[in-house]
Amino acid sequence: MTNLQTEFDFTLPKGYVDRSGTLHRKGRMRLATAMDEIAPLRDPRVRQNQAYHTIILLARVVTHLGTLPSVDTGVIEGLFTADLAFLQELYRTRNELVDPEAGEVRCPSCGEHFVPLGDAMEAAETVSPLA
Repeated sequence: MTNLQTEFDFTLPKGYVDRSGTLHRKGRMRLATAMDEIAPLRDPRVRQNQAYHTIILLARVVTHLGTLPSVDTGVIEGLFTADLAFLQELYRTRNELVDPEAGEVRCPSCGEHFVPLGDAMEAAETVSPLA
């Protein structure tokens, strides 16, 4: 049986400051489900502004932040931009199979990295033939 890690601890670069002035930096994000990606599309805020999809999505997958009782869209909206960018990148790297640095794909079963055949073929075409 394979142990799949579904939650990931993080520390925000700046931190969220709540109404009482308390700084919250440590949190936890879970892997997204298909519904996490689909549900925000039904929200009227996303229909008015597609960028709001990110806010709703992160509010669904960030399960803990400091000592806050819950994480909702208001909390995500109140993040500093550096922290929002950090969470977006964490979401992307944890939920996609692509290694952001190497363009490699990670097998979801064994974790082995490989270059997709299409990418390998493109790379081979850019190499000049031997003379």
